[in-house]
Amino acid sequence: MATTKNKKVQTHIDERETFVSLQKSFAEGGQSIQEKLAALYELQTTDVELDKLIQLRGELPAEVSALEGEIAALKSKCAHIEEVIDGFNASIENNKQQIVDLDSEIARAQEQLKNISNSREFDAINKDLENENVLRQIAEKNIREARECIEGKRRDLDKLADNIAIREDDLAAKKEELGRIIESTAKEEQVLRARKEALVAGFDERTMSAYERIRSSVRNHLAVVPVYNGDSCGGCFNTITPQRLIDIASGNKLVICEHCGRIIVRSEE
Repeated sequence: MATTKNKKVQTHIDERETFVSLQKSFAEGGQSIQEKLAALYELQTTDVELDKLIQLRGELPAEVSALEGEIAALKSKCAHIEEVIDGFNASIENNKQQIVDLDSEIARAQEQLKNISNSREFDAINKDLENENVLRQIAEKNIREARECIEGKRRDLDKLADNIAIREDDLAAKKEELGRIIESTAKEEQVLRARKEALVAGFDERTMSAYERIRSSVRNHLAVVPVYNGDSCGGCFNTITPQRLIDIASGNKLVICEHCGRIIVRSEE
């Protein structure tokens, strides 16, 4: 009878997982816990350096993105106005054709008036002429109003075009400034990202998920901190219990601050 091998089940990672499961996951693998803690702290310092490079760009990336969005919205508005103008032009052409058709009907009715045989027929033809002339006046009025609307829309397009030109000049200047900053730090950023990639490769998915979650939840983005002043968390500066200090000093456990949730390592890391 064939036997099936037990396979290790990859458990789902979520924010409610226990610290014990993270600690266990961190202890697995070829590296020692001390080596992993050192590598984790190096990853944090690498991320700090990357954060500094990104901070050099200031608000420029957000400003560039906002300007691009604004220009796209303005151009979309222009396209909509062009569609409206096309609709008015189509209406003008339809009304022009209607006038041509009405003129033909009016001319035919006027010819019929020359050959009427009784007053009843005369009244009917005159009634038709009256209706057709009213329809012709309405068509002419529609053409005038459509042309006036087109003129108004053209003015709106001119204003939008001026705004777009101003925004595009601003965008070009912002992009040029941002490009200079990125270019000046490109080599350093490349080295840091390569180092980070190499460090991340040494950790399991659960550890990296916890690391990134802690980083995103604290204002200074420090997920891994050393012991401060011998007995305090280097992130929130709250006092660490003696037992936790022993665990941190041994370097054989992953220790999380009970106050801020950061990972604490030995100062010498």
